[in-house]
Amino acid sequence: MENKIGMALQEGGFVRVYDENGNYLFSIGGELVGYTSSTVSIKDGSFIRVYDSTGSYKFSR
Repeated sequence: MENKIGMALQEGGFVRVYDENGNYLFSIGGELVGYTSSTVSIKDGSFIRVYDSTGSYKFSR
């Protein structure tokens, strides 16, 4: 079962992502755009990249 995203925080040039219990999941460089319980959107240059709760890249927009 995949963890659900509970919180995503901008810390300097990185976005740190935590599960519903506050446990660290992953971090990715870029600017936080937003998140849901299953994805996090991060701006990287002119792209917004979407990652799932495991930190796997899904798509860009």
